[in-house]
Amino acid sequence: MDLPPPKAPEGFKPPEPKPLQLPEGADIATLITASIALALRVGNGVFVTGWTPGFGGGDGEYSIFGFRDSSPTLAGCKRPEVPVVIYEYEPSPYCRKVREACTMLDLEVTYKPCPGARKGFAAELGELGGKMQVPYMSDPNSGAAMYESDDIIDYLFNTYGPGADAVPFTLRDPFAFWTCAFASAARGLAGSKLDALARPDFASQKPIVLWGYEASPFVKVVRERLNELALPHTVVNCGRGSANRDRLVQKTGRQFQVPFLVDPNTGVEMCESTDIIKYLDSVYMLEN
Repeated sequence: MDLPPPKAPEGFKPPEPKPLQLPEGADIATLITASIALALRVGNGVFVTGWTPGFGGGDGEYSIFGFRDSSPTLAGCKRPEVPVVIYEYEPSPYCRKVREACTMLDLEVTYKPCPGARKGFAAELGELGGKMQVPYMSDPNSGAAMYESDDIIDYLFNTYGPGADAVPFTLRDPFAFWTCAFASAARGLAGSKLDALARPDFASQKPIVLWGYEASPFVKVVRERLNELALPHTVVNCGRGSANRDRLVQKTGRQFQVPFLVDPNTGVEMCESTDIIKYLDSVYMLEN
């Protein structure tokens, strides 16, 4: 099927950001279940490794009510020059704990969704790694590639963090598996199925850039929708203490707010989770 390139709806105007407010039209039940998932994971995916509270913040720096946080631990760690690539299935407990590790390490990661057997990037994964199993990580910075969540987490902490000895118990099984499984169940396995109306040319799209962090309920619902549309997306992690919070403030020229989406296929940049989802549906779904 030959489709025209994706473009923003006629007359589309990104919504005005409203920091520290619930998005207009937000589904409260959805946000509650996302918050339950966060509680089950005892706050994993909120803070970066070495999170340190403080005060201050000037022009172009993140702060809220004079409060500012950072991570001296990660400041001395190697950073990837280009994003790590991870093939994943959104509700998988093993994929979730890898995503949480990426938030803890403040990494940029390009995710390639596999919402079902032979769906999304699953076939590409099978050809690349030899089997359709997630998570699967490929690091173009080093040439490393591997399956198995624990191996991936150890690799990321050894390569871009303070070492595998610093991996918290909350990322280790059996605690991680069962709490991640219950967290996905609380969300009704959202993001697990490819939408029947998703554009079939998802693989040819440039990865959408999403600033956020794994534990945010508002970011979560956007990521789930990206998975249902099988859209490749690069998450710029910016948990509490992240250096990327300053980068986002400098980029937007306003108070830190996530999710923040940048779509290189259309040129659109926008905040507000409910509006982002409406935008994605209008651009990346076929008409009924």
